[in-house]
Amino acid sequence: MAIAAALPARATPASSLPAWEQLTPQQREQLIAPIRDRWNSEPAQRQRMLLHAQRWQHLTPEQRQRARHGVKRWQKMPPEHREQMRAVFDHVRAMREPERRVFMAKWRSMTAEQKRAWLQVHPAPTPRNDD
Repeated sequence: MAIAAALPARATPASSLPAWEQLTPQQREQLIAPIRDRWNSEPAQRQRMLLHAQRWQHLTPEQRQRARHGVKRWQKMPPEHREQMRAVFDHVRAMREPERRVFMAKWRSMTAEQKRAWLQVHPAPTPRNDD
């Protein structure tokens, strides 16, 4: 999104866009400005932002693509579905993989009424600001 704002050609294929070193100072500034603004306006989130950036550097291209896809899915998700997913994630995060698979298979087989009942017992944690 920031790249689109920084570079004038909208329909330009990504492969023909310049490398970072070839961007003008103005283009670099347009790309960096939103992050700088967020860093300055949210001091309590700086540690989390830095940790996310460090983790991102260690992801493979495939892992980065999956992360981008997940963010897009989350953004398009209706609020009530997000609430369900927060509750489920909070519940399974401490489980080992085999337990998690069993729980998720059970969750998928539940009716809407069963899911509502489960959510009454296991409510979602309070959402963070970046959701």
